[in-house]
Amino acid sequence: MARFVQYALTGLSAGSLYALVALGIVLIYRSTRVLNFAHGDVATLGTFVAFALISQGYPFSVAFPVAILVGALAAVAFYFGVLIPAQRQGATLLGQVILTLGLALIFQGLIVYQWGAEPDRFPFPLSDSKTWKVGPVFISELSLGTFGAGLVGSLLLYVLVQKTRLGLAMRATSENLPAAQTLGIPTRRVLGISWGIASALGVVAGIFLAPALLLDPFFMLDPFLKGFAAAVLGGLNSLPGAVVGGLILGVAESLAGGYVTIQFKNTLAFVIIIVVLLVRPEGLLGHEFKERV
Repeated sequence: MARFVQYALTGLSAGSLYALVALGIVLIYRSTRVLNFAHGDVATLGTFVAFALISQGYPFSVAFPVAILVGALAAVAFYFGVLIPAQRQGATLLGQVILTLGLALIFQGLIVYQWGAEPDRFPFPLSDSKTWKVGPVFISELSLGTFGAGLVGSLLLYVLVQKTRLGLAMRATSENLPAAQTLGIPTRRVLGISWGIASALGVVAGIFLAPALLLDPFFMLDPFLKGFAAAVLGGLNSLPGAVVGGLILGVAESLAGGYVTIQFKNTLAFVIIIVVLLVRPEGLLGHEFKERV
């Protein structure tokens, strides 16, 4: 039983970061119907910015918010500088998705050019070796901080979306864009902010994942795929579903790695995507989109 609880706690820690990645994917998809395949690479860029600042002697308390700001601004610049002009030219949703793939390749190239392709260790104020014993299980300082980051990020997004005027505008825009425009909501500005917030969540996930992974230009590829699987599992148009999906995936991965085989742990996300799309395409908490006339 102690072994099961240990695996479950480890899974919750990883799952909380998958949830942050999934929230970013869902936040953009539910408002624009665009799957942002550059989400992980924007997070990588922000994480490398934090790494560069810390390497130059800046404290983590400075590097962390600057990295989040850089990631958010990069996404906002892409939305206003690339996506909106493409939409004006009549770009299809598929075309816009391809543009995000192009952005991912550009960021990968820029990161390799600036920092190289060799993996580095990310200096982090929390340690994975410092642990506390709680009953029969051990909890590391890094795992506790990771879970806290995921929890705080999810709660802040909930408060923003559900309790503020900006959140009301975001919900109105995602539900019915023409009606929101008729009501005078500045939908493009709202969508731009959504892109920025989504990427900020991704950067937070990247920074807390980096200590457990070697930092290289492609280190967020696997977490992005896990976040995408979590979003599909919970529902691509459901923010609560993204959190639920991330936590379920994290725990399932940890249990599979502990009780089955570590190799199956890395393929579980793809199995989940296939099964969910076959059995319940809208996800656990999602709903089907309906065209409005």
